[in-house]
Amino acid sequence: QVQLVELGGGPVQAGGSLRLSCTASGNNFYRLAMGWFRQTQGEEREFVAGISRSGSDTQFADSVKGRFFISRNNAENEVALQMNNLKPEDTAVYYCAADYSAWLDQTNRVRTDQRNYGYWGRGTQVTVSS
Repeated sequence: QVQLVELGGGPVQAGGSLRLSCTASGNNFYRLAMGWFRQTQGEEREFVAGISRSGSDTQFADSVKGRFFISRNNAENEVALQMNNLKPEDTAVYYCAADYSAWLDQTNRVRTDQRNYGYWGRGTQVTVSS
């Protein structure tokens, strides 16, 4: 069982930046592809960014390309999401998630379908004001 804890959310003005971090429990972090998803009240949860087990592949939603960046530090069991030039439409609860199926399939590709992610953090609120 993997437990994920997100940190770094909060209020920010449009155009500002935030850095979210997620720390995973356990000794097999290297087996996990990692992703960030977000959800607005009344809407479906959507993929934001993902990074493969080794970090060799990253994927981003079109809405955040060029503004958000994802990285991981396997020595620290950590994945981070750097969010720049934030917009009001980025307001959401952001969730860290882990995909073990990447290890089972021995793939270095990021999966964007949330059904592949079996472990989820509690989420952290990001509120962007204009």
